[in-house]
Amino acid sequence: MLLEDEQHVIKWLSQYGALPKTQILQMLYNKPRSTAEKIIRNLKRNMQITDVGGGYYLGLDGLCKPDQRMILAVWVLLKFINVVDPMAHYPATYPAQLFFLKENTGYEIVVLYEGEQHLSKLLHPQDDDTKYIFVLPNIQMASQLVLPAAPCLFATVEFNGEKIPEVLFYRGGDEEWTTSVRLPER
Repeated sequence: MLLEDEQHVIKWLSQYGALPKTQILQMLYNKPRSTAEKIIRNLKRNMQITDVGGGYYLGLDGLCKPDQRMILAVWVLLKFINVVDPMAHYPATYPAQLFFLKENTGYEIVVLYEGEQHLSKLLHPQDDDTKYIFVLPNIQMASQLVLPAAPCLFATVEFNGEKIPEVLFYRGGDEEWTTSVRLPER
């Protein structure tokens, strides 16, 4: 029988596909790093998960292909992970990648690449408590979106040569965008 944290790791990998090991370790934020590493080792030893991509990613089997959109969405989720229940996030309906609940409010993370601005027209909030986080390659793209009738936040994920990217949140409009939130690092 799997421990609760082991069940969470299996659930995350079954929902999102292969994820960077770094992300799984951060999703286990409530555990010391050594304990999180041990959880991963135990799951590997019991052949519940395996290395993918030379060990950079973890997956349920060696044939899992990492989905880069989902990985970007998970980087954004990780900025909220300490206030989101481990079982309160899951894949969203297209064109969104990920849905999570934070304080009874639903957030959908939508990753758009250059030239995909039209996909924002497909979003139709189901209730008044839905908010959207658009993850864009550059903040200037935000002014080209047709936004849904719901509160929207914009983010960029910038690696800058680092293993763990900086996630920046923005507010503003037209030509002026300012960084609005720098969430604390854990």
